[in-house]
Amino acid sequence: MTPHLIRILCVDDHPIVTEGLAAIISRQPDMMLVAVADSVETAISQFAAYAPDITLMDLRLRDRNGIDAIHAIRRQSPDARIIVLTVHQGDEDIYRALQAGASAYLLKEQVPDELVHIIRQVYCGEVPSMRPDLRERLVKRSVAPVLTSREIQVLELVSRGLRNKEIAAVLGISNETARVHVKNILAKLEVSDRSAAINVGVRRGLIHLGE
Repeated sequence: MTPHLIRILCVDDHPIVTEGLAAIISRQPDMMLVAVADSVETAISQFAAYAPDITLMDLRLRDRNGIDAIHAIRRQSPDARIIVLTVHQGDEDIYRALQAGASAYLLKEQVPDELVHIIRQVYCGEVPSMRPDLRERLVKRSVAPVLTSREIQVLELVSRGLRNKEIAAVLGISNETARVHVKNILAKLEVSDRSAAINVGVRRGLIHLGE
């Protein structure tokens, strides 16, 4: 009897990455790559078409955030097994991915040493152990003050160089409300100025520059 192959969907918008993953997967006797996708919408449609056993998901795709794809796929198939494979290691990135329903969080620098093993673990219903430094970031996140969704919006606008008056205009709030949001952000991130807030926001994965 032919053993069941672990059918894999790879979601990444960098062809060189998908080609590398395809090469790794093709060398495994118990795995096969059934489809690739480079956007959230394509990921959702490819998942529906192929019903893969495992989905490898990058967090930064050309149209939206990979976490949006995780949410959509899990709504479509609550038992979907998704492994995040990314370069981003901020505590907020990790937290959001796991909250969305990812089964594991793996950095691209860990490939191919751990990827194949983790795919097999997740396929068997196991929960892979997280790299110690990533787990430590999650622990710190659990005790750090949490920015609200509005404060994250404001921080994103701050990162684009907008002042309080401009932030207020974009969000349809008063100048005073914008000022209070910025003040709260600085306090929660334990910094004294906007530049430091941006640096901490990027490092933690609260915001991503260039998006």
